[in-house]
Amino acid sequence: MRQIMLDTETTGLDWRNGDRVIEIGCVELLNRSLTGRHFHVYINPGRSIDAEAVAVHGITEEFLADKPRFAEIVDDFEAFVRDAELVIHNASFDVGFLDNELQLLGRGRLDTLCAGVIDTLRMAKEQNPGKKASLDALCDRYEIDNGHRELHGALLDAELLAEVYLAMTRGQESLMIGLDDEPLPGAADDGAAPRERASIVVVRADAAELGAHEAMLADIAKANKGLCLWLPPAQEPPAPG
Repeated sequence: MRQIMLDTETTGLDWRNGDRVIEIGCVELLNRSLTGRHFHVYINPGRSIDAEAVAVHGITEEFLADKPRFAEIVDDFEAFVRDAELVIHNASFDVGFLDNELQLLGRGRLDTLCAGVIDTLRMAKEQNPGKKASLDALCDRYEIDNGHRELHGALLDAELLAEVYLAMTRGQESLMIGLDDEPLPGAADDGAAPRERASIVVVRADAAELGAHEAMLADIAKANKGLCLWLPPAQEPPAPG
């Protein structure tokens, strides 16, 4: 499995207001191991940078004056992330900005380029409801050293995210290792031909059971003023002609 930890820095908070990407940082994991390969670039956005954004990442317009435009680096970026699964903290933010940059050039969105996106912010909130879920908070929770992180930086944050993601999913890794260690059902361990697997028996509900199920859903809907997750919404009557 090839995964890319990705982070961006931007001129502001909303690409819909014309904000642009000014830094991209990516690190590569292959089968949950860092490969040492990374993609990192600063980008001249061709516009001003909000003072609040500079206070967060420290990247100034003067620093970016001689840096390439997104159009000059897009081929290399697409080649690095193509067909990989992206792992992003607060994915909707970065994906929104990158999709905007790609579409400004008439190119396909990330979901046509990559195998999928994992949002570690959402994952952290699901694993620990009510607790802080920022990247710094997760570094503290999983005892990952981020003392050198005085300002946000795309490559540094992608590297920290890799450590956080591996820590958050370590139980899944143990499960997979356990599965790999166990012989598959029906597999021969003595050189003999594999045993046939038993066929799966599917037992379908009969008419009486289906009727009882419908009645139960109707009771749930009645108790919830017509709302029931497992029933389609009631149709509005047609307006008088």
